[in-house]
Amino acid sequence: MRTPLIALILCLASLPASAQRLPTNATPTRYSLWFAPDLDKESFRGRASIAVTLAAPSPAITLHSAEIAFSEVTIEDASGSQPAKVSLDADAETATFTVPRAIAKGAATIRISYTGILNDKLRGFYLSKANGRKYAVSQMEATDARRAFPSFDEPAYKAVFDVTLMIDAADHAISNGRQVSDTPGPEPGKHTVVFAPTPKMSTYLVALLVGDFVCRSGSAGVTPIRVCATPDKQGLTAFALSAAEQQVAFFNSYFGIPYPYEKLDIIGVPDFAAGAMENAGAITFRERMLLADEATASVGIRRSVASVIAHELAHQWFGNLVTMKWWDDIWLNEGFATWAANKPLAAWKPEWRMDVNAATETQFALGLDSLRSTRAIHTQVETPAQINEVFDPIAYEKTAGVLGMIEAYVGPEPFRKGVASYLSKYSLGNAAGEDFWTEVTRVTEKPVNRIMKSFVEQPGAPMLSVRTRCVAGNTEVSLKQQRFVGSPGATAAAASQTWTLPVCVKTGTEPASCTIVTEAEQTIRATGCGPAMVNADARGYYFTEYEPAAVAALATRTPPLTAAERISLLGDEWRMVRAGRHDVGTYLDLAAAFASDETAAVVGDMVGRIGVVMSDFAGTAERPAFQAWVRARFRPALDAIGLTDGLGDRDEINSRRGMLMQLLSSDPDVQKRARELAESYMARPSSLSPTLVSPVLQVAAAGGDAVLYDQFLARMKAAASTPEEFYRYFNTLAAFRDPALVARTQRFALSDQVRSQDAPLLFGQLLGSPVTQDGTWSLVKSEWPALVAKLGTFQGIPNIVNSLSAFCSPERASDITAFFDAHPVPEAARVLQQALERIANCTAVKTRQAPAFAKWLSAR
Repeated sequence: MRTPLIALILCLASLPASAQRLPTNATPTRYSLWFAPDLDKESFRGRASIAVTLAAPSPAITLHSAEIAFSEVTIEDASGSQPAKVSLDADAETATFTVPRAIAKGAATIRISYTGILNDKLRGFYLSKANGRKYAVSQMEATDARRAFPSFDEPAYKAVFDVTLMIDAADHAISNGRQVSDTPGPEPGKHTVVFAPTPKMSTYLVALLVGDFVCRSGSAGVTPIRVCATPDKQGLTAFALSAAEQQVAFFNSYFGIPYPYEKLDIIGVPDFAAGAMENAGAITFRERMLLADEATASVGIRRSVASVIAHELAHQWFGNLVTMKWWDDIWLNEGFATWAANKPLAAWKPEWRMDVNAATETQFALGLDSLRSTRAIHTQVETPAQINEVFDPIAYEKTAGVLGMIEAYVGPEPFRKGVASYLSKYSLGNAAGEDFWTEVTRVTEKPVNRIMKSFVEQPGAPMLSVRTRCVAGNTEVSLKQQRFVGSPGATAAAASQTWTLPVCVKTGTEPASCTIVTEAEQTIRATGCGPAMVNADARGYYFTEYEPAAVAALATRTPPLTAAERISLLGDEWRMVRAGRHDVGTYLDLAAAFASDETAAVVGDMVGRIGVVMSDFAGTAERPAFQAWVRARFRPALDAIGLTDGLGDRDEINSRRGMLMQLLSSDPDVQKRARELAESYMARPSSLSPTLVSPVLQVAAAGGDAVLYDQFLARMKAAASTPEEFYRYFNTLAAFRDPALVARTQRFALSDQVRSQDAPLLFGQLLGSPVTQDGTWSLVKSEWPALVAKLGTFQGIPNIVNSLSAFCSPERASDITAFFDAHPVPEAARVLQQALERIANCTAVKTRQAPAFAKWLSAR
């Protein structure tokens, strides 16, 4: 699952009462499932026949069930069938079926008739709405298959699934298997669609979709592929189909294992909590993550659509074919899919620079890993609330970064062979983390197990403090490693942790020299002399602390650092500022050295952080002087490429132009030009490069008035059938600064006009800006019951809680703490802890860096 949100496996017999794990006596082998959704009544009827094997005789079988009403339950074994009494445990989300005579050891069949609700919480079998009609769709991961059918809803219980849907005569149905029959009836106005049995898979991968979906068809080798959407969006499916065809062919070759399912359907869903979901053979997407017109889509949207498709397709091998035994190893699914997703895109679109994308993803993960409250990749989880919390950047981007580091160390081809061997060995089964690293260690004959254990089993990330000297034409690199914590004075407390990690050093034109570092203090050597980049190609998952003079030397080194290395260096230096280890001026001087950088991702990296300096470090009296410094350093880069419409320019140039416009949005000339370009675009959409549209609208909105707001709102509503265009305008609403317009946006976010999947995004934008966050937080508190009812605690409310990390005062931290003491959200417990830590860090950094910033600025 792609989402804009793990220790020892416990013996089941000794689990605590709150664990919600099932007894192990009964193991399912096959589900035969029948569903009859009633869209008008927002409910469904269901029948389930579950073939199980009992390890020992038992008078009862317990499985998962939530929001299900049972009509009849029988259990049949070799001695015959008998009715079962149903006992429900709402807290544990289980149902226990008890029979008069003990069920014999061996094969048995549970037959269940029941009813359920098509809920509005975007989980289980739920209701979606678009174009004046209703759809029934599903999202089972992580623990919501139990809301659609009684089940052994744990990933280790893999089974075959036979699915049948009786639906309205005019509707279509999609599930995991290929369709094998479609017959009228048996009830009036209905038809029955039967799907082929699936290979063995976990319950969380079951897909059910009902509605008037229409599809565009293609193929990759013997695999038929369809991309499906509501009828008004069928014209936006061609790009996704092209991407899927290329990626299936790529992964077939890369893994050496053919795509494991009979067909591939990819479906855009109007209401969807996650970004996408890797259901076996029937991948579901939020529409904005899938549907795009290649002719008018920005490069960001094209890359995002292709990347999310690649992530979900990689899951067909990582997660679906081979599944983690329990959710504490979710990184085996999500981290691998994140790591693998860049590979087909690098082959298909080299100009997208997926190596730079990987470096950016690593920096994102390191940001979370700099907190004391971060978690280990492998973290014990038991309850649904705990399970939902581990779908985070640690599972996704951190794991991907660690895998990329190991791949660079052992070599791409040996690592590919190790991965393929792991997939082959555990195909159609389950695996744990040690199964993976044991197999890759065996294949590569490198200490992958020692490296991975040190990164998987302890929280945080190492910081390497670097000192270098030239000795006889080579560089001697003295390293000191300790856990990095990104708050002034905090790192020393974590100094006892160490890692086993490959460190690769590049001093210039010579190839990188790589060494395994295991000690708290260790000296290594690199070929040649010169400014040493102690994270060659930015493939290492660690922080690097250079001396300030070394930072300046690396910025101007010949040959220059690669784009990925520049992102790594900027990230390292920013973290040293946040930890109070370096003054902010060292970072700002580095940013000035990269002001004319031609890689958009490098510019984008600086834009956000310079904004933080402006809002958190600069006092009110200092901001005009700092804005003048920003204009003096970065306006020449914008002038060099021009404040133009971007037509005819490469995507990379337009991406950089848009980022520079946002950085310089306080410049009256930039603001005026953005308004002109925005008005021209609204009058004639072809007048502006698609890649420039969003930044132009954002900059125009920042200085916009009520007239422009009304125009944007009208354009947004008119673009309901074109996701990218809709969100271009939707995402500008929080950028308007006029208090009356802010109030309108706040009311709009609360209204029924905003889908529950989108409201957290709008609230997050409002909470993220110093201009609008105080009033928005007051509104969130006053409207809390309504927000919880609308958004639910699955993903919506946790996303809002995460947005509170943008505050930067102890008073606000106390207020937030008090509020959630009175209104606890178990699903967001870790997110709240991390948000409060970020607020505390920001307060400490402001105290530490504000005087240093003032001194630096006065010298400019």
